[in-house]
Amino acid sequence: MNGKASTIRTRLERGRSALGPALELVHTGRAPTRAVLTAELGVTRATAGAVAAELEALGLIQVDSRPGAAAGSQGRPSHRLAVNDSGPVVLAAQIHADGFRAALVGLGGRIVATAPGCEAVSADPAQVLGSVVEAGAGLLRDSGLRCVGAGLAVPSAVAEPEGTALNPLHLAWPAGAPVCDIFAEQVRAAGIEGPAFTGNDVNLAALAEHRHGAGRGAQHLLCVATGHRGVGGALVLDGRLHTGSSGLALEVGHLTVNPEGRPCYCGSRGCLDVEADPLAFLTAAGRAPGPEGSLLQQSRDLLRDEYDDPTVRAAGEEIVDRLGQGLAGLVNILNPDRIILGGLHRELLEADPERLRAVVADRSLWGRSGGVPILPCTLDHNSLVGAAELAWQPVLDDPLAALAGAG
Repeated sequence: MNGKASTIRTRLERGRSALGPALELVHTGRAPTRAVLTAELGVTRATAGAVAAELEALGLIQVDSRPGAAAGSQGRPSHRLAVNDSGPVVLAAQIHADGFRAALVGLGGRIVATAPGCEAVSADPAQVLGSVVEAGAGLLRDSGLRCVGAGLAVPSAVAEPEGTALNPLHLAWPAGAPVCDIFAEQVRAAGIEGPAFTGNDVNLAALAEHRHGAGRGAQHLLCVATGHRGVGGALVLDGRLHTGSSGLALEVGHLTVNPEGRPCYCGSRGCLDVEADPLAFLTAAGRAPGPEGSLLQQSRDLLRDEYDDPTVRAAGEEIVDRLGQGLAGLVNILNPDRIILGGLHRELLEADPERLRAVVADRSLWGRSGGVPILPCTLDHNSLVGAAELAWQPVLDDPLAALAGAG
C-alpha cells in the first residue's frame, strides 16, 4: 500500500471511530455546526466533513451547507448540523400507577407521536406490556418511520443485569417480575426492529434531563421526582447514570423524613415515598382523591387553582419541608452540583421556591456555604425521553453496526 492510500485509509478509520461521538454531539445539541464538531472531536475539517456526510447518508442528521451568515459576522459561515426529522425513531413507553404512554422518539429527544393508555394497570405485566407495544406498533404503522429499538420506563427499581422489577410497590405486579424479558418478547412478537431495554422511570428522567433539559452541563446531577405515586431519585455522574452494583442505587423514596409519619409500602414509616407524593399532598390538604384524572393531575390542579387557600398552602408547605429535609440529607452525602425536581415537586418548587431552598440550606452542610442550585425539570415527558435514550444508546455507540443490526 502506497503512502497516499495509507493516509486515506487512516482518515477513513478515524472517521468511522468518530461517528458515534459525532452523533452524540449533534443529538445533545452540543455541535450545531461543522466547525464546532471539528473542535469537539479534535479532528481535521476534512475528517469532520466526512463524518457529517456519512451520518447524513445514514439518515441520522441533516447538513445545511447554505445556512447564511449572521449579521455582522466575518468569513464563510460553517455548515449547520441538525438531527434528521424524517430519520429513524425508537419506541419509548412508560408505565405508571394510572396507566401507560407509548411514543415514538427521534434523535435529539424529539417526541414524534404519542399514544396515552388510560386503562387500569392489571396485575399481569405481560398483559400491560402487550397493550403498550400494541399502541407503539400502531404509531409506527401510521408514521411509516423506521424503528431501531425500544425502551421502557417502569416505576420500580430494575435489577441489573436481569432486568427484573424488584419492587413495583405502586403496581400490583409481583416483585421480581422479569419486565425486560417480557417487554423484549412483546417487541419481537410485534415485528418491531432493534433491541429492547428497561429502566427505572426516575433514572431515565434524569438521563433525559441531563442530555436535553435542565441537567445539561452538570457533572454531579441529582434528580428527585414524584410522579403519579411515590418518590424516586437518580444521580448522573459525568454523563453516566450511577446505578450502583446491581442497578438499585438512589432509592431516595425510602429515606425516613418523619419517624412518626405514615406507614410506607416498604414496611417502614415516614418515608419520602409517602410523605412527599401527590397522595400525601391531597391528604394534607383535606381533599379526598376523586375518580377523575390521576392523583398527579388532581394535585397539580389543586396547587394551581387553590394555593391561596390557607389549608392548601399549609399542605404545600408541609410537603416542601419534608422534601427539603430529604434533599438536605442527600446533599450532605452526594455533594451534587445541581438538583432538579420533577413531577409535583417541580410545581411545589415553582409555587414557593424560597422556602424549599431555605430548608435545604438550613439542614445541609454544603447548602449553607455552597448554595446548590435547585431547578425544575424542563421536559414534560422526561421518563419517556429517557426510555428512548436507552434505545438510542447502541446507535450512539456505533451507528453503522446498530443500523445494520436493526435492518
